[in-house]
Amino acid sequence: MKYAIDTRMTRTFPRFFIPLSLLLLAFFTQGETASAQAIPGEGQGVIGSQPSLNVNSRRNVPVNDPGSFFSAPYGNQHFFGDWAGLQPFLLKHGVHIEADVHEELAGNFRGGAKQGVTDAGQVGVEIDIDWHKLAGAPKNFWTHTMIVNGHGRNDSTDYIHDSLAGVQQIYGARGNVVAHLVYMYAEQSLFHNRLDISAGWIPVGSFFAASPLFCDFMNVSICGNPAPGKYVPGGRDWPSGNLGVVARVMPTVDTYIMASMFAVSPHSYNGGISGWSWAQSGLGKFSTPVEFGWLPEFGPHHLAGHYKAGYGYDNSQQSDLYQDINGNSAVLTGQPFRKQSGVSTAWFQADQMFMRNGAGPTNGLIALAGFMYTSGKVSAMKYHAWAGIVETGAR
Repeated sequence: MKYAIDTRMTRTFPRFFIPLSLLLLAFFTQGETASAQAIPGEGQGVIGSQPSLNVNSRRNVPVNDPGSFFSAPYGNQHFFGDWAGLQPFLLKHGVHIEADVHEELAGNFRGGAKQGVTDAGQVGVEIDIDWHKLAGAPKNFWTHTMIVNGHGRNDSTDYIHDSLAGVQQIYGARGNVVAHLVYMYAEQSLFHNRLDISAGWIPVGSFFAASPLFCDFMNVSICGNPAPGKYVPGGRDWPSGNLGVVARVMPTVDTYIMASMFAVSPHSYNGGISGWSWAQSGLGKFSTPVEFGWLPEFGPHHLAGHYKAGYGYDNSQQSDLYQDINGNSAVLTGQPFRKQSGVSTAWFQADQMFMRNGAGPTNGLIALAGFMYTSGKVSAMKYHAWAGIVETGAR
């Protein structure tokens, strides 16, 4: 089991933020070696990054259990050792359990509505099961379940009054419930990873426009995946799931085509505030994201890159943010907001490692950039461009 605390402080000025982040990882490590490493520097506290890791993997990366004392896919660090022999038994039978505590501390010391400090966090548990090992099911058939319990307050809501780019991405959309369901889905890999199918309760952004690098940054505009696609009902991301199915085809070892269909909830919270109410009313509309990706590696040090372009269409009916049914300001007239059917989202994103510091998938100096667009007038953010640099594992 892995235990992580992520504590970050943000100083704010009248019109922009200068984030200062401190990541503290307190691990007690097994003496056994492992065939791969956990994700160094993954700011989400690692837990919940399973879908984006799979999407960003080349075809020659095995889906099957990578070995003893390796809590797939996160590495071999465990707070309680081997749990008095229980963990090796579970791993032998294909049961992988991961627990995580994640905290984000932010303070507004200047500007905004007023000054103050808040903490927001979550406790999360993920269970990944290899059903071939556990029950003799076909090889490479897995289920993935992620449950979180959120707590705390949000600096952007309480002191800055910003609802678009909250400085503590971990806050919100989970409700005051003991166990909020983030995802629960089955995955089957076929034909030596050439075809991978996932179906169940899935956050759209954990598969599409996804990267384990995004939550190295604390702001919700990019973590867990970029806005504004996640601000429209058909693209809601962590911790909101959608009923859906995703198919990824990899014609070559470093290219993929991924397509999907998701039910769109007309309610404020997918699956209700707890995430468990899958049979919500009004689920007759769909979103259909598609993504193309190239995952090259350069040179003897396998400098990995991820280059993606995608498009999604949401055919549900959504409210205009400004106009009423007559085209005037709904706030001034008091008339119902105008409805719009059909919203398109498009994106391009890229990241490239330029220097490797270790064997981990993000262990090195990496540059990333991207652009995302949504049509219509149903999201307060229409365009979003980003660029950044991340380095982990430096010595």
